[in-house]
Amino acid sequence: MDRRDFLKKTAAGAGTLALASCGEKKSGAKASGASSFGEGEMTYRVNPNSGDKVSILGYGCMRWPMKKDENGRDIIDQAQVNTLVDYALEHGVNYFDCAPVYLQGQCERATGEALKRHPRSSYYIATKLSNFGNPSREEAMRMYQNSFEQLQTNYLDYYLLHSLSDGNDFNRRFVENGMIDFLVEERKAGRIRNLGFSFHGPQEGFDQMMAHHEKYHWDFVQIQLNYVDWRWASGRNTRADYLYDELHKRNIPAVIMEPLQGGRLSKVPDNIVARLKSREPEKSVASWAFRFAGTPEGVLTALSGMTYMEHLQDNLKSYCPLVPLTEEECDFLFETAILMQQYPTIPCNDCKYCMPCPYGIDIPSIFVYYNKRINESTIPTERESKAYRKLRKSFLDEYDKAVPALRQADHCIGCRQCVEHCPQDIDIPRQLRRIDEYVEKLKQDKL
Repeated sequence: MDRRDFLKKTAAGAGTLALASCGEKKSGAKASGASSFGEGEMTYRVNPNSGDKVSILGYGCMRWPMKKDENGRDIIDQAQVNTLVDYALEHGVNYFDCAPVYLQGQCERATGEALKRHPRSSYYIATKLSNFGNPSREEAMRMYQNSFEQLQTNYLDYYLLHSLSDGNDFNRRFVENGMIDFLVEERKAGRIRNLGFSFHGPQEGFDQMMAHHEKYHWDFVQIQLNYVDWRWASGRNTRADYLYDELHKRNIPAVIMEPLQGGRLSKVPDNIVARLKSREPEKSVASWAFRFAGTPEGVLTALSGMTYMEHLQDNLKSYCPLVPLTEEECDFLFETAILMQQYPTIPCNDCKYCMPCPYGIDIPSIFVYYNKRINESTIPTERESKAYRKLRKSFLDEYDKAVPALRQADHCIGCRQCVEHCPQDIDIPRQLRRIDEYVEKLKQDKL
């Protein structure tokens, strides 16, 4: 699909509703903090299968704020979650995406606690059957039933077969154990209102899943889409233009994950920041990615893992209302994506599917730190450079602060347990080894 095809399928043509004011509560009372992003209206899309009017901004609940409990363990900060959910609902956000495996199994409970304080008709809950590995039917059934208990609801608006890669994966996890037939019956009974799947995999795998549409009738599909993956998807991931087009021609709504590539499109190199700011100096770097994700008319909602209030408020600016990209702006972003290919960052989305590591390595934090230094152009590369000594010291000092010594890359033994769980198909041990070798050279001053 070229840029003109992309623009032909935009929200400017059909299916967009602007209903709930972002500057005011639905009751009409002034919302706190509304002046920070003006008096626009949330853009909504209509699901053609159910008639649901879904906010174009969806809340990805994989990154709720965390804190330490009295024993030093990481737990979700429920008070902050409640505040974020209240604010999101007040300003038109009505789609909340969870999974049993998110945040070490705490995600559904925390989300359910926050949402139960509001009328059930005011929001849509999405969650997943995360039966990875080779679970039995009984284990899958327990996971399904537990989602109702944790989310404190008697029906699920959007239910996904979690992170499918191809037809074999689908058969093993859902067909051979009879789970897909059970879930179809649950949809008929109304306990599931919309049934779909999320996808990470090669093109042939997606084609295999689309071949099942006539039998199972996918009500929606969740795909990775952003202005880099549109044409330049990495690893085993399929180009987003292909995924979107296959869904659009079947009239299957697309739910978008990773509109920021796990945050990487909000933390771009300085020259890319300057390029984007030259066009929209008052807008955030992330706003370009969110406008791109929301522009195609077949997009039902674009998920964002908004950990902090400033994330939520900034995204509301992009979608209250959504201003679809023009053809010229699409060209500008595609040129930007080409420039970004020159930077050798690791395509980690910080999803933490690779965790916990059996040897205690903090894989996501290592990759996030390494990418941050590359994006800031503060990674020491040449000993002859005047800035080398300063950059070398700061790199090593900050690495120790970002990742405790016992959790750094040098402790990887290459067991590869993490690799099968990575949706980006990163060769994690190889990347950890590369980073460790680089750090060791810095320590020995042998670059």
